[in-house]
Amino acid sequence: MTDDDEPTPRLATARWVLAGLITLFGVVLFIGVVNQGRADSAVLFVALPVLLAAGLTLAPHRTAHGQVFAATTVALLLAAVALHEGAICVLLAAPLVYAVAHGTTALIRVLRNANRPYVMVAVPLLLLPGLEGSGIAPRVAPEQTVEVTRVVGLPVDRVAEHLAAGPRPTGVRSVPLRLLGVPTPGQVTGDGLDVGDRWMFGYHGSAHGPGGHLLAEVESVAPGRVGFRFVEDSSITARWFTWRHAELSWRAVDPGHTEVRVRVDYTRGLDPSWYFGPVQQVLLGAGVGHLLDMLALE
Repeated sequence: MTDDDEPTPRLATARWVLAGLITLFGVVLFIGVVNQGRADSAVLFVALPVLLAAGLTLAPHRTAHGQVFAATTVALLLAAVALHEGAICVLLAAPLVYAVAHGTTALIRVLRNANRPYVMVAVPLLLLPGLEGSGIAPRVAPEQTVEVTRVVGLPVDRVAEHLAAGPRPTGVRSVPLRLLGVPTPGQVTGDGLDVGDRWMFGYHGSAHGPGGHLLAEVESVAPGRVGFRFVEDSSITARWFTWRHAELSWRAVDPGHTEVRVRVDYTRGLDPSWYFGPVQQVLLGAGVGHLLDMLALE
């Protein structure tokens, strides 16, 4: 049977029953997590595209992928408005959403064309990746670490002086951060590398939401090494990840060069892990590189 063929009454009934069950399950799940104050990203970016694709591809029409693409685009835009997901969220999630929607479409078409409607009971299994972190299924490895190392052309004692002066606002050099419009600190205050010294990173409000600030405090000091804890985080980035701990270290490479290393532990706020884990790793790596830029070591 092709897309242009009229389905038999029995097969058409099976399609609509399955589409109804899938849609009902997805709607109940989605309403449940939203009422709990958790519009989980896996539900939004995986489960909803599956439901959308299943409903459209189970109905008879000529251009399945065309309709799925249009409906998925509309769903993304509506989600951005209704759930207050900023443009950056939509841009980052769009490849995942389109891949899930069109992959589901292709699979359902293959199963449907096999003229064995009973095999379509496997379609609801496609919703399983969307349950991660929703409370029904656990999160996978949300604790992550990013580390950035840079060798600067300064002797080790000069590097220590620059670090003690604290960070200062500077232009964003990272191409990914600039292209995506990722929020970066617009106001930075604080200095010192002694226990109790604090550095504050302030964010301006934007289309992503209100600005807020991040407050880091020196909690441990050793030769060539300083550890920070995060005292307060009302920043715009807190919706995507949570800072847990940071360590700044430096050592002499030769009389004129010093290796500076920043290690940051954080909790990923977006799911599914297999997609947003690597994405956040790359973006946080660029963010830590921007922190090194703000320390004016070059």
